[in-house]
Amino acid sequence: MAGESENFSTVATDESTEHGFERPEMYQSNLSGTVDHYDRHLFLSYKTHDSWPSRVEDSDSDPLPKLLSSALKSRKNDIAVKTRLTICEGGDDLELSDGDVLVFPEMIIYRSLKDSDVDGFVEDVLVNGKPWASGVQEALTGTYVFVCAHNNRDRRCGVCGHVLIEKFKEDIESKGLQNQVVVTACSHVGGHKYAGNVIIFSADAEGKISGNWYGYVTPNDVPELIDQQIGKGEIIERIWRGRMGTPVEKTEKVEEPKLANGTSLNNNDKQPQERGTEEKDSVGSCCQGANGFSCCRDENFKEKPVKKGSGGLSCRTGKWDQHEILTAVVVGGAVATIAVAYGLYRRSR
Repeated sequence: MAGESENFSTVATDESTEHGFERPEMYQSNLSGTVDHYDRHLFLSYKTHDSWPSRVEDSDSDPLPKLLSSALKSRKNDIAVKTRLTICEGGDDLELSDGDVLVFPEMIIYRSLKDSDVDGFVEDVLVNGKPWASGVQEALTGTYVFVCAHNNRDRRCGVCGHVLIEKFKEDIESKGLQNQVVVTACSHVGGHKYAGNVIIFSADAEGKISGNWYGYVTPNDVPELIDQQIGKGEIIERIWRGRMGTPVEKTEKVEEPKLANGTSLNNNDKQPQERGTEEKDSVGSCCQGANGFSCCRDENFKEKPVKKGSGGLSCRTGKWDQHEILTAVVVGGAVATIAVAYGLYRRSR
């Protein structure tokens, strides 16, 4: 008998070192922010944690969890809030039977969901936000503690979860809280390396129901979780992973497009055009000379109408118009003719 006791002790020590609270990976990861955002949590009461297969939500031998999980996935775009599903253990002491569905943060329990009821339940309760037409609805009170003990999914949760459940029940009973706090095993919730994983649904300091996730929980943390998280609604930051509900977001101001002068441009406002652009577009392009010199008349100068013709010029030179240029050419030609005639006259003498 002594040898058997020794062997059992050795096995227990090995389990604790490899899979339990003494394993080397404990406290090696940052916990805060390791909970994906979601807004509602469903817990389906179904059998016992020792009987759950590794993927209980996909198991052909367990149609109810599979049907509910599949319905949630297929209707996720129709469900207003992001919803998670976890399997939990029932039992006479918790007054939960197979098929009971607990909904948080609404603090509602729907009784006796059957395989044939799944689509109607999802349609009524989750899609349309109405009471389940075919089922019984009851209000939940008190605090609910879910401890991952899914041994067939990961041995670490199996070893740590069982010990934590027993410790919670022991301390709850010693404090006389049996009628106020419910503790039960649940299936995989993500992050086996953080085992023990615990989710506590209780009122916060403002009386609002919140689901706080904890990781690396050991039996030594249980009294503090009962006194501080459950009793006062205050989180324990060193083992806190996050919570159900909209996360606190750092709202970054989206920079609006800015104009050259730094003025913000509203999407509904028309961007001001550069000075003169609109007018240029309406009358056509102006010619552009070399080195930036423009042959366009000064904008304050009032132009005379230009008659188009084969000899017409497309732009102005200084303040001369086409008529003035032609007059100058004629005068210049006359002067040249007189000069030639005068030269011939002198040679003939």
